[in-house]
Amino acid sequence: MEESTVTIRELAEADIDRMVELANNEKISVNLRDQFPHPYTHKDAVEFMKMLKSNDRLIVFAIDYNGSYAGNIGLVLETDVYRKCADIGYFLGEPYWNKGVMTKALNLATSFGFEKLKLVRIHCGVYEYNKASQRVLEKCGYEKEGIFKKAISKKGKIWDEVRFAKINPAFND
Repeated sequence: MEESTVTIRELAEADIDRMVELANNEKISVNLRDQFPHPYTHKDAVEFMKMLKSNDRLIVFAIDYNGSYAGNIGLVLETDVYRKCADIGYFLGEPYWNKGVMTKALNLATSFGFEKLKLVRIHCGVYEYNKASQRVLEKCGYEKEGIFKKAISKKGKIWDEVRFAKINPAFND
């Protein structure tokens, strides 16, 4: 069996058409914040790319699987007393689910945050029903820190948010 290659790289204009194709999926949007629209259009992707160029607190990578764009993963850099922290978020196109792609991408993005950006902590909030994302975070060494009870309003229902975090090993005592 051939070994798959997962990398993260700079998001490119050439990724837009594939991004639209993969992101326009309610199975993805239901797990993301409402600012990620459904349906997801070409205009949405173009606006997202524009926003990235003007936001220096947001670092977004393309997830590349065997040479093809498969999704996005990004770090939102915190400010003020949280300036050594980041929130991580991601989506992966459905054709790439259950192949270990997100686990590899999350490890790569986490390493980038710790090694290149010298972050102390990276955290993530996941909706209670998104068990797959919770498993990925746990596989990558993120620890469940708590549950924000009834914190999420999504699709007309109220949900808990499960919070995970990973501390840079360089800062562990």
